[in-house]
Amino acid sequence: MACINPYLHFNGNAEEAFTFYKSVFGGEFVTLMRFEGAPNNEKEADKIMHVALPIGKHNVLMGSDTPEQLGTHNERETRSKISIGTESKEEADQLFNGLSQGGEVEMPIADSPWGSYFGMFRDKFGIEWMVDFDPRHKGQP
Repeated sequence: MACINPYLHFNGNAEEAFTFYKSVFGGEFVTLMRFEGAPNNEKEADKIMHVALPIGKHNVLMGSDTPEQLGTHNERETRSKISIGTESKEEADQLFNGLSQGGEVEMPIADSPWGSYFGMFRDKFGIEWMVDFDPRHKGQP
């Protein structure tokens, strides 16, 4: 079966963001590569070319810094979100509270009209998330 894994781009703070995500989700990076040695990129040698953090049993959150030569991202324009399905309200609260720390809550986590426990926010790095616990679909969005 196919698997979808989010890939996030940052304006030079991918390492800070992924260190934060690792502190919330736990686990270890399976890949952490820098631009060191990449042609015409000496001043950004310490920036992240690729990082991968496994989330749960089958998912990987990946990302990189965008080299300056490719321009910067407007962090307020992207309206896509990463959706996390949890296996309990407690796990939903832990992830929502951890990831939204220092960010901007759009919809506080609470029981929703459609029957799940749901919340939405933009984290302190500008990435948008949805956290959902639906007892009918434990862990599945």
